[in-house]
Amino acid sequence: MSTAPEIFAPARLGPVRLRNRIIKAATFEGRTPHALVTDELIEFHRRQAAGGVGMSTVAYCAVAPEGRTDRHQIWMRPEALAGLRALTEAVHAEGAAVSAQLGHAGPVANSMSTGLPSLGPGRRPNPLSLRLTRAATGDDLSRIVEAHGQAARLAIEAGFDAVEVHLGHNYLVSAFLSPRLNRRTDGYGGNLEGRARLAREVLRAVRDAVGDRIAIVAKLNMDDGVPGGFWLDESVEVARMLEADGSVDALELTAGSSLLNPMYLFTGDVPLREFAATFPRPQRTAIRLGGRAFLKSYPYRDAYLLSSARQFRAALRMPLILLGGISGRPAMELAMAEGFEFVAMARALLREPDLPLRLRADPDTRSLCIHCNKCMPTIYSGTRCVLETSELAHSRNI
Repeated sequence: MSTAPEIFAPARLGPVRLRNRIIKAATFEGRTPHALVTDELIEFHRRQAAGGVGMSTVAYCAVAPEGRTDRHQIWMRPEALAGLRALTEAVHAEGAAVSAQLGHAGPVANSMSTGLPSLGPGRRPNPLSLRLTRAATGDDLSRIVEAHGQAARLAIEAGFDAVEVHLGHNYLVSAFLSPRLNRRTDGYGGNLEGRARLAREVLRAVRDAVGDRIAIVAKLNMDDGVPGGFWLDESVEVARMLEADGSVDALELTAGSSLLNPMYLFTGDVPLREFAATFPRPQRTAIRLGGRAFLKSYPYRDAYLLSSARQFRAALRMPLILLGGISGRPAMELAMAEGFEFVAMARALLREPDLPLRLRADPDTRSLCIHCNKCMPTIYSGTRCVLETSELAHSRNI
């Protein structure tokens, strides 16, 4: 019987050596007001690296200007290169690796913010922008596939150790995987092979662009959490396709729909009032009146995506990254014992960037994150733990 790997031992992710098996998961940082890297964004990831993660993930790096959920997000272009290089150098100086999350938001993009039409498998109302999503043409898809490869090459030039390609949350590729959202009758719709075509073409373009110079991770929805959406049985089959294609070094397993059911991924408390306050008046009123139908409540528990992720571990040989409710040594060690090669943390690190160092020093350390999810509405004003911020302000007044 094999021994489970030690969470704080060095590990390989494709061609990259990480100092441990903890990855800072991608969470839009809200620190790019001009769609370019700022000193605040650099410091955000430097703190994660100094706190002990093996790799920090920069989010969100759109491959095209219309592929942003907000006009302030970075999109990968030559003007962004100098700032991205400064960011990777700062993370490397702290001993960690750094990844760029690449993707196209598709129907989740806020066209009211970007001033550009959002794209999807077909026309449908967008609850975020209150506008219609345009059906992507074949030329659109060819351009976006090529843009993923170009963005990956830029990531290498900027010094990234890895790229994470976003195939989840009903962003563009995820929307194409969904039988609920994708009713196309061309080669990108219909059966699972057709709906998976865009995912496979995107990842092949990235692999062709980077070869084995950096690691490639794909963030794949296990299920969308909506009736008629992408579900576990089909997701396992898509994962098998990607493994057979040889286009990825690891899968990070996620769930939920930013378009239809965002809380399905996060679980925990639903900060409805705080969410409503971040939107203009028409959406604010709608969220207050009907937000519970969109922001549904799911109880939090440690390692809450594990039961679904086990099905992927049983079906695949490739490395897998367990996400969801990873906030202490018990969940980490459970993931290792069940055959997952890495774990990804997000909310717990917003409150305590140094949590990995403290977990290594004292395995009994408990995360201070209470899963209130009040960090979620801060994403456009500087993603942060509001409890940590208020405690810091209080301490300065003492």
